[in-house]
Amino acid sequence: MFTGIVQDIGTVIAIVKNGDWLMTIRPDNLPLERTAIGASMACSGACLTVIAKTADGFQVQASNETLGKTTLKNWQVGTRVNLEPALRMGDELGGHLVSGHVDATARVASVRREGDSMRVQFDAPQELARFIAPKGSVVLDGVSLTVNEVEGGRFGVNIIPHTQKMTTLGALQVGDEVNIEADMIARYLDRLIRR
Repeated sequence: MFTGIVQDIGTVIAIVKNGDWLMTIRPDNLPLERTAIGASMACSGACLTVIAKTADGFQVQASNETLGKTTLKNWQVGTRVNLEPALRMGDELGGHLVSGHVDATARVASVRREGDSMRVQFDAPQELARFIAPKGSVVLDGVSLTVNEVEGGRFGVNIIPHTQKMTTLGALQVGDEVNIEADMIARYLDRLIRR
């Protein structure tokens, strides 16, 4: 489990595309000695298992399922990714409960300045639209955000300067793809109601 509060940004420094993809990520500041083999790490929202450590990074493996549903298929050497280690008992739950199970990708429809913040609208897949509600939570590239408005499959969020600086979201441009995870409570409520 995660909170959607990004702890660091890392850089993809190597990719081996052999069946599953083996990716090496170098964190900017996250201490590698606190990253255990077998630990879960949210990498731009996708929960991946740390399978090895190198002198300057850690390695994760992405299956075809993960590559098919996420932006990981577009990653290259040099791609910047949001990082969040798994939640530990007693940690502050500053965002909301996040599983790291990315549903799909959403595309940036518009970006505009609003004061010091960025107002960004996204187009989500139609099958996810019912899980996105005004003032509800959504996870975009591993970042817990509050939804401002929703119209069909299009929804908007506000990205404050701190989030712009501490995550990769500050660099978003129209047409960019992001990983999206719908709120798990909304998903379970929807399933109960549909029964």
